[in-house]
Amino acid sequence: FYVVKSRKYATSYRIVGIWEPMCYDWGESSEAGVSVLEGESGWLSCPLFSHPSVYNYTSTQSAGHTLFWYRLLQGQDLEEPITSRLSKDRERLWLQPATSDDTGQYICMLRNKSSCSKIAMRLTVLRPDEVVRGVDCEPPVAVAATSEYIGLQGGKRLDCPDLQDAAKMADGEPTVTWYHMCRQYPFWNNERQQNGASLRFYVMLDSYQGLYFCTVHYQRRGKMLNFTRSINVTAIYPPTVPKYPSILRPPKDLVSPVKPGSKVRLNCTGHFPIIRPDAVPEIWWTVDGKTLDKLADQRFSQTTRQVDYDRGDRFMENVLLIQDFQSEDLNKEFNCSVKNERGFETRRVQLREDVWLPSVELGCGLGVTLLLMLLLFVVYHVFWLELLLLYRSWFGTDERHTDDKEYDVYISYARNSEEEQFVLSTLRRVLENELGYSVCIFDRDSLPGGTITDETLSFVARSRRLLVVVSPGYASQGSQALLELKAGIDGMALGGHLRVILVQYKPVQRHSWVRELRRARVALALVRWQGDKSRELTSRFWKRLRVELPVRRVGREEEEEEEEGGNKEAVLMRLHSQNSTNSQTGLISNTVKDPQKVLNCAS
Repeated sequence: FYVVKSRKYATSYRIVGIWEPMCYDWGESSEAGVSVLEGESGWLSCPLFSHPSVYNYTSTQSAGHTLFWYRLLQGQDLEEPITSRLSKDRERLWLQPATSDDTGQYICMLRNKSSCSKIAMRLTVLRPDEVVRGVDCEPPVAVAATSEYIGLQGGKRLDCPDLQDAAKMADGEPTVTWYHMCRQYPFWNNERQQNGASLRFYVMLDSYQGLYFCTVHYQRRGKMLNFTRSINVTAIYPPTVPKYPSILRPPKDLVSPVKPGSKVRLNCTGHFPIIRPDAVPEIWWTVDGKTLDKLADQRFSQTTRQVDYDRGDRFMENVLLIQDFQSEDLNKEFNCSVKNERGFETRRVQLREDVWLPSVELGCGLGVTLLLMLLLFVVYHVFWLELLLLYRSWFGTDERHTDDKEYDVYISYARNSEEEQFVLSTLRRVLENELGYSVCIFDRDSLPGGTITDETLSFVARSRRLLVVVSPGYASQGSQALLELKAGIDGMALGGHLRVILVQYKPVQRHSWVRELRRARVALALVRWQGDKSRELTSRFWKRLRVELPVRRVGREEEEEEEEGGNKEAVLMRLHSQNSTNSQTGLISNTVKDPQKVLNCAS
């Protein structure tokens, strides 16, 4: 006796001179692999009968074929016959129940005297701890979940998968237990009811989505068996919603700018309402009425992907990629089309040559300009006094060259010890010695024996600025300060060559101001003295005051001396004139003012 094996997939046996038919070996089927949970019932279906047009169990039995089962256990090389614990029923091999020792390769062979075919499949028996579960409270399931789609507000009946197969082997009617979200039926409402072995949905809601588990119990030959299956239930839009496909992008009448020589991407996004779960949406580009597979130009290519999913509706995107775009491509017609079982839609994209604009350069320039404007605004807001003083020093006009005024500043103040000390020791000293202004103070510069009113009006008229020191005791009714204020306001209103400056020495209640001072405050600048904070020459008080005072430029030393000589000569002439006038009017008797002493005193 000897055995001869020939060819890779076909085998012939010759035993004692008797030839057996060759057996065609289909190898191991990757699609027919079965997973069973340990302790549950399961079955293997011979893959030879997966295509009834090739093999049909009834017709093969009529032709004299016999179905044999063998197994090759894991870690072994020899085929073993099926034990009595595993039962055969037509084209199936039942495991009632499955154990871990059943794991291995199983072979089904269909043969008669003239032909033979066999195919193998893989059986895997899993322990409960080897099954991946979403949450620990879910029952373990070795078989992949099936899918069911139910329209919102609609109804449907769920049947446990493989229930009919179990019913054929059961001695009686199987029973089914349903689970959802770790809860066993009955659930918390009446919109889902179990009718017999089925679970009925009367009104579908979003909250009813998810995995449903069904455990089938049945009895066979006095033994209770069971298996568990899972169903993934998804809510979809109801059939009453329109199911026609639509194009979301590109919009209608789109004109897209492109650059010759560049890589161009044209995006097309379509919406496909669900009709059947297994329906395949179609979305594609055409160039001059031709699909890309009919174009000879390899520069054109397209990719399709799903970008979103909403209750069964799919949103698909197709990208047309054009490498090295040419100018003649501008004349071509580009159309995006979508199609499903209910309808069809197409949309055209027009291309035009892009005109180059220096957008980056313009954006950078605009950004720098705005930044500079912001910086200048901040600088001006912080240093506006310094900038104004700098501008006046460069471009301001020295008023000494444009008028015949004798004094730069006439100081008007309340005659009391405190304000007089501030005027003489602070204002006069800084204005004359530090800033170089010619200052007129009535009590110092007036000549004895003169008329106060005439002298006051004369001094104010010969001054470029009237500096009013505002304090609680200033401008009481009938005082000389009030006369000085009225003279300054009248001179400012009539000629415009005199400007009045208000310096607030101490806070004053507005209701205590005289009428002339209240009117002047509306239109005149007010500079506030802030005590020790204003003593430094670089303080805001002196800068603000210098802005209101005449422009003073420091010239050459000779010009200063000449100007000082001219001022002294003018003073002497005024003194001689005053003495002559007093003599004629008789206001002063036996008293003559010495001009040289007056100049020394003033200096």
